[in-house]
Amino acid sequence: MKLNIKNMVCLRCKMLVKEELSKLGLHYTSVDLGEAEVLEIPSTAQLDQLRVALLKSGLELMDDKKTVLIQKIKNVIVELIHYSEEPLVINLSGFLSNQLNCDYTYLSKVFSDVQGFTIERFFITNKIERVKELLIYGELNLTEIAYRMHYSSVAHLSTQFKKVTGFTPSHFKRLKEKRVPITENR
Repeated sequence: MKLNIKNMVCLRCKMLVKEELSKLGLHYTSVDLGEAEVLEIPSTAQLDQLRVALLKSGLELMDDKKTVLIQKIKNVIVELIHYSEEPLVINLSGFLSNQLNCDYTYLSKVFSDVQGFTIERFFITNKIERVKELLIYGELNLTEIAYRMHYSSVAHLSTQFKKVTGFTPSHFKRLKEKRVPITENR
């Protein structure tokens, strides 16, 4: 049986879900971003206990088909931005359609209707969040970040970054560098 789980976006989330399933005596065959496949059909009591345990960690069991679809869209995008080094060979709409085996027009309409913003906006916002992480880590320069994040140029990255954050990437990085950790005087 497949269980759909909202807000499951990292490896730590997967470990948490595995742990909670094991505590309830549920045997899983796979646990991926947004879903877990269990061998048995969980009882109502097991589902209730799992729901409560997941909520404590910010995760949520999903029953509604539209909510499940939206979470799948988000998971595909997060996976693409954070865990894939390969550039998109096709555009985002084609990629999502192929990954979810669903017409993009339908995906886009459901997403926008429920979320109140477009898939493209979600994609760009998450891409910029990843750029911010890379800037803070300081291991890559802006040219390398633009290349890694598949921007056509540093100028394109900078323009999109400023549109989303209100800062240029270099100004953002300077702001983060100026932050000094608070230490206790003893």
